[in-house]
Amino acid sequence: MADARGTAPGPTEKPLRTVVIGAGIVGIFCALELQEAGHDVILVDCGPPGGDQAASYGNGAWLSPASIMPMSVPGLWKEVPGYLADPSGPFVIRWRHLPSLLPWLVRFLRAGSSWRKVEVCAAHRYRLCRSTVDWHLKWARSAGTEHLIAREGVWFLYRDRSDIEREAREWKMRKELGVRFSEHDRAALIEREPALSTEYGFGIRVDEGAFIRDTRSYCEGLVAHFCAEGGRLVRSTARSFKMADSRLTHVVSDDESIACDRAVIAAGAWSAELARQAGDNVPLISERGYHVVLPSVIGHPPMSVMPADGKMAVTPTNRGLRIAGQVELASLHAPPNWRRADILLAFGKKLLPGLPGVQSPDRVERWMGHRPSTPDGLPSIGAASDCADIVHAFGHGHSGMIQAPATAQIVSRLLAAGVVSPEDEAFSPRRFGA
Repeated sequence: MADARGTAPGPTEKPLRTVVIGAGIVGIFCALELQEAGHDVILVDCGPPGGDQAASYGNGAWLSPASIMPMSVPGLWKEVPGYLADPSGPFVIRWRHLPSLLPWLVRFLRAGSSWRKVEVCAAHRYRLCRSTVDWHLKWARSAGTEHLIAREGVWFLYRDRSDIEREAREWKMRKELGVRFSEHDRAALIEREPALSTEYGFGIRVDEGAFIRDTRSYCEGLVAHFCAEGGRLVRSTARSFKMADSRLTHVVSDDESIACDRAVIAAGAWSAELARQAGDNVPLISERGYHVVLPSVIGHPPMSVMPADGKMAVTPTNRGLRIAGQVELASLHAPPNWRRADILLAFGKKLLPGLPGVQSPDRVERWMGHRPSTPDGLPSIGAASDCADIVHAFGHGHSGMIQAPATAQIVSRLLAAGVVSPEDEAFSPRRFGA
């Protein structure tokens, strides 16, 4: 195996010691791929793998090759005043944080200023999404967590067939890229979930999609497998790097200075400061998301669905019915606005009026977390500008669970060959400039 400078260690040399910063799903997959490639891997995170501090715990639990669309599309700029004014909408910008968010928002709107830009972005995203289920299954089988992956497809719900016209361009892009999906009428939907609202009479099933039945247990199982194979988990916060002659020597955490040859920044929404220390100013914000879980509602609906008018994932997990979504732009340190969670619960009641456990839940669990988002809808994956021994692997927004396997493979190839392929240059941290 070659190192990041293209120099292969001799047969008697020790394996490269690589610190992966962040034990969310992206960091976990990077650790697994690098371990399989022969690295001595240390995984560093202040919280438990799969813990509720991480977006990997609280997301919609989808594994969908159809997750190709960036948030920014032509005409979105017209909606920004509404995002500021309507506290109940699916996309909210907190007024007091607007000055600090403005540079990111300008880049964000420019990224979606033409459909050509969106099509290029969607094609890059599809490369990260297309084989997600297969790669999750590979590692889940190794870790004994395959039973947590439900291969039921994922469903988009509409009022009727004509309602899909608003998203016709998106579905056309998906089809042209190779996403396989099927159309279903009201009878097919009711056959699967009789409690579904009469407002929904048409569905599209992403046939190769899947969902995770328990995100916490899934992450815990993968990390347990990593540790059983010789990996080390360190519960601490990585703060900085030590270098000598532009080569990495240590990752410095709150509790120790860890000697290493390589490092991967996969700390999600907390990655920007570490990237800056390594020479890259990546425009990264917290795209805050919420969920509610109804512990008493088990097994309904039998598939994971996203109503087109709500834009949230409604997923039957082992811990109860999870309703996850919302986009709230604010700082990392702003307190949660639990009205966002209440909106999700209200929509769940609208979606499933025939389920008593949804209409009158005896208990509701609420969560808020931070999704690391770049303005152009693509993650930052590549070598740091000031030190090729440090690699970025963050900024996946809504799609970390989906894009984690492909991201880890790019990171592993980069640390093996020292170069990236031309197609992977789209994710380079240097695309943002100084």
